[in-house]
Amino acid sequence: MVAYALIKGLTLGLLLSIAVGPILFTIIKQSINNGVKGGLAFVAGVSLSDIALAVAANLFTELFNSLIERKEIVGITGSIFLISVGVYFLFFKKVAVNKEGKQQLSFRKRDYLKLVITGFFMNILNPAIILFWLATSTTFAEDSLNQRILIFSIALVLVFVSDLAKVFLANRIRQRLTLKNIQLISRLNGAILIGFGVVLLCGLLFFSDKLPQG
Repeated sequence: MVAYALIKGLTLGLLLSIAVGPILFTIIKQSINNGVKGGLAFVAGVSLSDIALAVAANLFTELFNSLIERKEIVGITGSIFLISVGVYFLFFKKVAVNKEGKQQLSFRKRDYLKLVITGFFMNILNPAIILFWLATSTTFAEDSLNQRILIFSIALVLVFVSDLAKVFLANRIRQRLTLKNIQLISRLNGAILIGFGVVLLCGLLFFSDKLPQG
């Protein structure tokens, strides 16, 4: 039974780890712009939202189903949030520099809290993530509670470790970048977030009748 849970958990975690979406690009961007601590703060918010969704999908079925029933509202809110963050990164976010003209990475506690909150809401307002956890919890519904706890715990740990690897890899890349390149990456991430947000919004507004109902 442990081997079964291990295989299922690793498979589930791998699927979520390699998924290409706004979170992937933003983890890299946050790590490059704000250093390791900034990237870790953002990842902490993402992980908290994944844990919340996994728990809700398995233990609070009615609450989770209510989110699915309101997927259009959640999706529109999420897409507007993505577009807003993208606009900020694209047009307003500046790379902080010190007196020597080098990138400045000094943060206050509230700045780290903002990154945690941003990561949390960027992930939890993504309808694709909500549907992912619903589908996986349904798939393993016949397994015992202990098995499901083990499966999802393994998956969440794998995703978290994968996100940590992205943070440290991006930090190594940051050390080789100029300020101009770092600013360019920030703007590129902003454009990507706007693109994801617009596509999600258009899908909800024009193709919502074709989406599976909760």
